[in-house]
Amino acid sequence: MCLPSCPGTIGGVREAEALSQTAQEQGFLTAWAGVDLLQDTQQRYRDWIAQGKQAEMAYLAKNLDTRLNPSRRFEWAQSVLVLAAPHAYPPPERPLGGIRLGRVARYAWVRDYHRLLEPQVRELERLARRLGLQAKGYVDTGPLSERSYAALSGLGWIGRNAMLMRMGEGTYLTLAVLLTSATPPSAEAYPARCGRCQRCVTGCPTGALLGDGTLDSRLCISYWTIEHRGLIPPSLWEGIGEWLFGCDACQEVCPWNRKAHTFWRGFVPEPELAYPNLEDFLYLSSRSFERKYAGTAFLRPGRTRMARNALVVLANLKNPDHLSLVRQGARDVNPIVRATAAQALARLGDFDALHLLAQDPEPTVAGVARGLLEEHG
Repeated sequence: MCLPSCPGTIGGVREAEALSQTAQEQGFLTAWAGVDLLQDTQQRYRDWIAQGKQAEMAYLAKNLDTRLNPSRRFEWAQSVLVLAAPHAYPPPERPLGGIRLGRVARYAWVRDYHRLLEPQVRELERLARRLGLQAKGYVDTGPLSERSYAALSGLGWIGRNAMLMRMGEGTYLTLAVLLTSATPPSAEAYPARCGRCQRCVTGCPTGALLGDGTLDSRLCISYWTIEHRGLIPPSLWEGIGEWLFGCDACQEVCPWNRKAHTFWRGFVPEPELAYPNLEDFLYLSSRSFERKYAGTAFLRPGRTRMARNALVVLANLKNPDHLSLVRQGARDVNPIVRATAAQALARLGDFDALHLLAQDPEPTVAGVARGLLEEHG
């Protein structure tokens, strides 16, 4: 006969309470959900994928059955402990020197949250095993829908900006989950509080929010500045405005975020991440960039895409004082950066430098430059 301490035993209320208490001592907001998502939630996600609204993020469409039904992979899974780390921290002071233009999404002002939260989630895994449970934790890396489980658990509601929201913390929440073999405590839905408010929908510069709690990634600034690997279509540049990495436009207009000031104790905003020097992206080698920004969210797009984004921001600011930095982009080793520089040079009126790019050995770069020269006569 297996005792409660035996691995794989299905636990009950006491085990769930112990996990919740430890997670709360770690600074998390917590709530429990059953592992089975509602059929409406599953179909909504399938429809979203079928409509191509995930853009080129192919990983979101892989293994849909497992993503929506984690118990098919982890047969022992009965419940999900949802963990939320608030990140409504204040902005740090702007550093001196450098060309510190453009805006960075708030979540990226601190070290990579995956690395920061991972030790706490692993500690909860170990505690679960000591309690006789099976457990598997994820910090936004697993094939499952954290936001769907957060809503199912009653931790908050999904707002019109497609983000988890709750009174007090607003939308500034970083999520992690712990799958367990424990029987989940009962959960009550968190009442939706968006009402008739449409500020996030109308405030989205590119019209990515659909108003029904979903977004079209093909129009989302965060997608284009972080996930997309190629050129950013010129038609989106105006909407991107000064966003260098990610976008908080829909969060900044949300009334529930006005009084959000709490943040997880492990989050420490850094000036060099909130206000990075654009020269780093256009002058550093990729290896030097990786050394300087190791352990930060900037490594996801990498130097090339950060340089691309910097050129879009510089073009949108229309300040000729920064032409030297744009010209540096025209000499970049990566053709994506050079092609983006061509667009920026045209917008800033530097057609002499654009003529040089028209002779670029990379056909894509030369084609962009020649097309712009023809367009501008």
